[in-house]
Amino acid sequence: MSPREALRVALQAIVANRLRSFLTTLGVVIGVMSVVLLVSIGQGARSEITGAIEGLGSNLLFVLPGDGDFGGPPTRSRFTLDDVDALERALPGAGPRVSGQVVGTEPVSAEGERVVTTVNGVSAGHERVVDRVIARGQGFVASDVVAARRIAIIGSDVAETLFAGSDPIGRSVTIGGSRYRVVGVLERVGSSAFGPSPDRDVLIPLTAALRLLSVTNVDAIFVRADSTDAIEDDVRLVRSILAQRHDPDEFSVFTQEEIVGVIDTILNILTFFLAAIAGISLLVGGVGVSNIMLVSVSERTREIGLRKALGARTRDVTAQFLLEAVALTGLGGLLGLGLGVGLARLVAAVSPVPAEVTTWSVLLALGVSMLVGLVFGVLPARRAGRLDPVEALRHD
Repeated sequence: MSPREALRVALQAIVANRLRSFLTTLGVVIGVMSVVLLVSIGQGARSEITGAIEGLGSNLLFVLPGDGDFGGPPTRSRFTLDDVDALERALPGAGPRVSGQVVGTEPVSAEGERVVTTVNGVSAGHERVVDRVIARGQGFVASDVVAARRIAIIGSDVAETLFAGSDPIGRSVTIGGSRYRVVGVLERVGSSAFGPSPDRDVLIPLTAALRLLSVTNVDAIFVRADSTDAIEDDVRLVRSILAQRHDPDEFSVFTQEEIVGVIDTILNILTFFLAAIAGISLLVGGVGVSNIMLVSVSERTREIGLRKALGARTRDVTAQFLLEAVALTGLGGLLGLGLGVGLARLVAAVSPVPAEVTTWSVLLALGVSMLVGLVFGVLPARRAGRLDPVEALRHD
């Protein structure tokens, strides 16, 4: 029997038992659908987070507390305003190149409206260091930070919530019980499914934030290199300056590429485990396929005996049942793939959770579904092929 003829016979057997075939492949359908959906969400999260970091600019350096072990416990920052000032003096340039940052969550209210936002204390020119655009108004200057002026730059969502479409420039907002004058509105960036939306940020001078949040240390420092070629030189310079002021184990300096690489590795591992968890249902589906194929062999014993009596070889019968198992799981894989892609697009359309269907996840899901049929169809196929034609024809 040719492979084409064996496949035709296998498909006829599947069609002849439609309900049983569907129930047999249900586990495979659910498994493939889960793999495609979860991998799509994991891939979407990876693209969104890495895209947000890359959007800060390719020449940005991140100076963070701790030894750079992202898997360890959080490290208390020991950075101070003096550290920020020392880096500013050592890294002169045509524009702002260094910005300290301290972060807190505070209620912000104005004209009877209230919203809880992320309050960022930043240095003068912070928006130019991290590539944020001020859509209206102006940013902070050095004198604003020195004098700890109570002024604020608010995100677009905060502006719309508190001022209902009117111009907020020059108006007052209350942050943590203190009044601040709005001097700028940040350009809209877009919502994020992971972490607070940058459109809900509020920026105030770094010194004012230290007073507002009752802290003395700066959480992080951002440094912009003059060019891509100067990044490594700036990394060495920043480490050298801070090493004179702190123990080298108390801080780490990362390039954007390093940060993206670490996050990429973490999210790839997460995506792998999501796919592995979803793949368990594929194994369950494979067991179901094996059981039903064994039942099919038992029901069709006389048919097998007749085929062998008419000249069908052992390998012909084995190939027929093996192709039937692979066809079952392959069809289940196609159905699960359609459902998975559809659900992924629905999730991306109606929720803030990103989902990105990738070619490799589609091929992986289909390949694994057919492999399941191949592996779990071997035992029933071998049993069918080894049946003695005389005994098979006597079977009731």
